[in-house]
Amino acid sequence: MTIYQFLVLFLLWVCLPHFCSPEIMFRRTPVPQKRTLGTRVPRSDGKILHRQKRGWMWNQFFLLEEYTGSDYQYVGKLHSDQDKGDGSLKYILSGDGAGTLFIIDEKTGDIHATRRIDREEKAFYTLRAQAINRRTLRPVEPESEFVIKIHDINDNEPTFPEEIYTASVPEMSVVGTSVVQVTATDADDPSYGNSARVIYSILQGQPYFSVEPETGIIRTALPNMNRENREQYQVVIQAKDMGGQMGGLSGTTTVNITLTDVNDNPPRFPQNTIHLRVLESSPVGTAIGSVKATDADTGKNAEVEYRIIDGDGTDMFDIITEKDTQEGIITVKKPLDYESRRLYTLKVEAENTHVDPRFYYLGPFKDTTIVKISVEDVDEPPVFSRSSYLFEVHEDIEVGTIIGTVMARDPDSTSSPIRFSLDRHTDLDRIFNIHSGNGSLYTSKPLDRELSQWHNLTVIAAEINNPKEMTRVAVFVRILDVNDNAPQFAVFYDTFVCENARPGQLIQTISAVDKDDPLGGQKFFFSLAAVNPNFTVQDNEDNTARILTRKNGFNRHEISTYLLPVVISDNDYPIQSSTGTLTIRVCACDSQGNMQSCSAEALLLPAGLSTGALIAILLCIIILLVIVVLFAALKRQRKKEPLILSKEDIRDNIVSYNDEGGGEEDTQAFDIGTLRNPAAVEEKKLRRDIIPETLFIPRRTPTAPDNTDVRDFIHERLKEHDLDPTAPPYDSLATYAYEGTDSLADSLSSLESATSDSDQNYDYLREWGPRFHKLAEMYGGGDSDRDS
Repeated sequence: MTIYQFLVLFLLWVCLPHFCSPEIMFRRTPVPQKRTLGTRVPRSDGKILHRQKRGWMWNQFFLLEEYTGSDYQYVGKLHSDQDKGDGSLKYILSGDGAGTLFIIDEKTGDIHATRRIDREEKAFYTLRAQAINRRTLRPVEPESEFVIKIHDINDNEPTFPEEIYTASVPEMSVVGTSVVQVTATDADDPSYGNSARVIYSILQGQPYFSVEPETGIIRTALPNMNRENREQYQVVIQAKDMGGQMGGLSGTTTVNITLTDVNDNPPRFPQNTIHLRVLESSPVGTAIGSVKATDADTGKNAEVEYRIIDGDGTDMFDIITEKDTQEGIITVKKPLDYESRRLYTLKVEAENTHVDPRFYYLGPFKDTTIVKISVEDVDEPPVFSRSSYLFEVHEDIEVGTIIGTVMARDPDSTSSPIRFSLDRHTDLDRIFNIHSGNGSLYTSKPLDRELSQWHNLTVIAAEINNPKEMTRVAVFVRILDVNDNAPQFAVFYDTFVCENARPGQLIQTISAVDKDDPLGGQKFFFSLAAVNPNFTVQDNEDNTARILTRKNGFNRHEISTYLLPVVISDNDYPIQSSTGTLTIRVCACDSQGNMQSCSAEALLLPAGLSTGALIAILLCIIILLVIVVLFAALKRQRKKEPLILSKEDIRDNIVSYNDEGGGEEDTQAFDIGTLRNPAAVEEKKLRRDIIPETLFIPRRTPTAPDNTDVRDFIHERLKEHDLDPTAPPYDSLATYAYEGTDSLADSLSSLESATSDSDQNYDYLREWGPRFHKLAEMYGGGDSDRDS
């Protein structure tokens, strides 16, 4: 019989229910003297207590996990030697799972498990058992503790912590290179049988990779695996328990392995010869083309450095490696000239920057190619003899003096004539000019170094035949200094002298400045314009001077201010000098020489009234005067307000009359006869809507003759209104409703139609609506009125 068959039979025997029940017998046996556990304890009554050894003999219970039977799983039996079989004893169980997971027959002591138990959830249970007298409920045996251990079965397959692993290994690695280690775990008991013993095997990924059965380490199985041929591999690893034997449980995982790049491929140019073209006018630094060598590697292993190693254009061209695109950019190194040379040849090399010494045997990691560059002719602009010009000129030269000449030529074979001009944006004041034919630069305005020491000009040279071809050059004009400015005081000096000053006392130190800038530096001399009995000047010979007093004491009541002319001269040629006047005030000072007051009028002011107080008083007076003027103006404005006020009169200055007057008997409202007869005498009446300021004598205007035209009448009234001194100051509207003389056609008024012989029917007025009912009654009843 093989071992495998034996294990299968053993498992079947363990899982099947057995008729024999495990029983743990607890018997009371006599204890030898040497095993006696009793001790003597003195008591007050003189008796000696003996501690007897209990009659429980314990062993562990074992229970198989994952029981699949329909009945409760039998665990074991508890029995005390005090049990006579008469049912007087009662067995009690407590502890882990007692009463729920484990139950005990209180009469027989049989223990059962009520449900399936998983060892992976809990490997053992600790319980306590006790036998008591059923009648007295007193324990016949002390409580004892026992353990139920769960026997493991192979019910858990190995599992990997990750479903998919990602790993990498360098390409071209030797056989046996470690890639990654995968580890599976089995929840079964590793101390019992082979349920948790895991063996690893490879299901997919051969013959490229292998796995160690015991450790799970994945290694390369083929030499020289090339990433350029294949980069990704998928390996499936199986973990099987029971030592990998048949019947064991298994789990799998997937490992994605990537071959990382190594520098095992040299760069290669796709062409042996490359042709490029460039214009001769291309400036230095212009990119004229690129070359690129391909490399099957990636990342830093594919980085290439380009260089020019040979050729007749090594001094005319340069090559720059572009890191992003791994291209070699060929640029112009020096100015080109089609007339001098038209073709250049370069030998360009491309080499890997990171070379792995392990792969030197694969050959040199570089390649070369030939680059031929053709120079094309263009119409070139004029070329100046210098890149820039510097001219120096004194500021006192006459207008029209030539300060320098610029020269330019046409480099083309045609040699077109050149015209020179100034860029007026660099000479906005038009101080300079240039001769268009020979490039002579001369002044057109006087120069002044103190205004501008440098003039940065730009001269333009253009071909006469092709004015678009032009070149610019910078011309720097430096204005040299000439001693044409006299020195002056450096600052304004506020000088005072104390009344109690003594002779020789310093009252001020003065200095001077000069706009000129002589080569030897500034040197000033100070002196008085005339002998002064009160003050003197002492030159310190360091471009400063001291003002000293010459007499003892000053009186500000006699002279409050002294004017001291000081002559300042320089030492340059020609000598320039100026006279500056110092204003020296006489002030009252304390014993330490601190100024207290310099105004003679200050002595007349009260002792307790300062200048600030006087200013405050003056401001108060001005404010009071302003308030009085405003009050008077407001009072005067109220007198001009109209007597008739209404809601509309507040803002719009419109007088509204909301009455219709008293009819013909109201002689004060309006004289209708004036309009019908311009010849009537109009009496001037005072305005009733405003309060008159002054009573003016009404002026009588000449009456208009009968044949006066309406236009003339209106003009006369308008002129009279403009000259009326009693007219309101605001704009007003004068309305003249003059209708002229009587009409030859008599009156056209409908009011007189009732006296006419013709009869008219006005009944149609009733059809016009309620608004015309009153009018219809007035005219509709005309016949009855006449009859009556």
